[in-house]
Amino acid sequence: MINIIATAESVEQAEALINAGIDTLYIGGNRFGLRMPGALMNEDIRKIAELAHEYNRKVVAAVNGLMHNDHIEELPKYLAFLENAGVDAIIAGDPGVIMLLKELELNLPYIYDAQTLVTSANQIRFWLERGAIGAVAARECTFIELKEIQSQLDKPVEVQVYGPTCIHHSKRRLLTNYYQFTHLYAATSREAGLNIREMKDPEYQYPIYQDENGTHIFSAEDIALIAYLPELHNAGLDTWKLDGILTCGQQFVDIAALYVRAKEALLSGMFDAARFSAELSDLQPKTRKLGTGFFLRKPDEVQ
Repeated sequence: MINIIATAESVEQAEALINAGIDTLYIGGNRFGLRMPGALMNEDIRKIAELAHEYNRKVVAAVNGLMHNDHIEELPKYLAFLENAGVDAIIAGDPGVIMLLKELELNLPYIYDAQTLVTSANQIRFWLERGAIGAVAARECTFIELKEIQSQLDKPVEVQVYGPTCIHHSKRRLLTNYYQFTHLYAATSREAGLNIREMKDPEYQYPIYQDENGTHIFSAEDIALIAYLPELHNAGLDTWKLDGILTCGQQFVDIAALYVRAKEALLSGMFDAARFSAELSDLQPKTRKLGTGFFLRKPDEVQ
């Protein structure tokens, strides 16, 4: 069964995504989750979970942040809240979080996500044997590698099919440090729309922002695998992630709806790669190029 997962920045957007046909909503706050399109309060999470279940959809919550001792001390209360709110699963990659989850004996399944470290079937199998119900593949994996990984597992492996990828994350406040050094005073948030570029390559702009988890730098292009959905489906890679961290509001909802229509066309034998690719290009923010990331490369080409 194909499962389309989409980030939700608010209760209102979550409802719109449900109406668009999204199967699973990806939500959370910045305290325990990384790179969320909206820092949701607990009451928002509860409302989204109730709304999703009303329409027989699922909700997963991000608990995939870089955990320090103070995070771990606060985490039992948050995990208990997520269970009580009816969240279907959490996304986690820190062994300390997973150990705590087991110690608390909560009815809260987890999907393994250790970011760039998830590159082999053996690593995923290690965590499946310790209770994980699925895993998130590293965005740097090629299609060749993804097919091989999924073929060796009986649980779903998530593949990002739309949105930016984080290419650098530092817990340090690099933007603030830069502003202090240069005596500039400007916003550092995602909403500021900041970019960095190489002096010799001005065409490529890399989004950058800062939050309580540090500094995040993103790819110059958004991943767009809509043309390759049949290949993913044929390989058993049926868990598709749409990330709206840099595409907000109704624009992201429209893109999500397009992927839902592409899924339906695929299952009915009416899929047209060229048509769906063209529609995605029309919906895409003009400031963001589309690409395929590492997907079409050979493994030895990824450097």
